[in-house]
Amino acid sequence: MTVSLPLVFVLGGITWFAIKFLGVRVWVVVVIALFGFWLSHTVLAPVIESGTRSGVDVVNR
Repeated sequence: MTVSLPLVFVLGGITWFAIKFLGVRVWVVVVIALFGFWLSHTVLAPVIESGTRSGVDVVNR
């Protein structure tokens, strides 16, 4: 049986776990998310996307 989860749900679960159990402050998560949005508008965005896709492909094999 194949289960398909969007990556955003997986990252959201990791974020919730980090805030709840590892004691990461919410403002740190917000700053990291804002940095990600800012980074998505740079020339590095295609490299990050292809690296993410490659990593997901490695996990799915």
